[in-house]
Amino acid sequence: MLNVCAECGEYRADKIIDPTGPAAICPLCQHPHPFRQLPLVAISGPSGAGKSTVCNALVQTTTTAVVLDADILWREDFNQPANHYAAFFDTWLRMAKNISQAGRPVVLFNAGAVPANLEPCIERRYFSRVRYLALVCQDDVLRARLNARPTWRGSHDSAFIEEQITFCRFLVANPAIECIDTSADTAVMTVAKVAAWLAMALQSSTDGPAATDT
Repeated sequence: MLNVCAECGEYRADKIIDPTGPAAICPLCQHPHPFRQLPLVAISGPSGAGKSTVCNALVQTTTTAVVLDADILWREDFNQPANHYAAFFDTWLRMAKNISQAGRPVVLFNAGAVPANLEPCIERRYFSRVRYLALVCQDDVLRARLNARPTWRGSHDSAFIEEQITFCRFLVANPAIECIDTSADTAVMTVAKVAAWLAMALQSSTDGPAATDT
């Protein structure tokens, strides 16, 4: 329970981060709590770009990080787009922060795992850096993939398809997000590309800037 001060017992998620320790300093009693400040990897993408396929594959093969699908904690009361799903992502960052204390960084898959949703979270400060990756594909490929899905998945609706295409274009245009285009790749090829990118990202993130204390 990193948010509970070992000295005064207060629960404060808004601890001041000293990256030189690193330590999380209680804003009330100034007690420094040493912790592992590891990077976080956030992988997003529209429906149909390959997130679930890649996530399921990496869960089986990745030993340097903990790979998780954020949807396992989704509840309808988290559906609050007006505040960037703050409760949902703060919950996930708090969990990822605590998992990281075992020495392995977290790789989080979720369509909404983008800077606008993660960076404002109070728990963001506990990560040395967040690396953002999106799986994307060309409009016609995405449209064909969504139309080819089983009916029960509810992805044939034209409004839904256009929404995913718009989201995909947003990801490609965002300079804070790196992208892997899956349009011409098999699932095996996409998994290999993401695995290679992940190895690079985790290595380079060890030298990234620390989170701020604001």
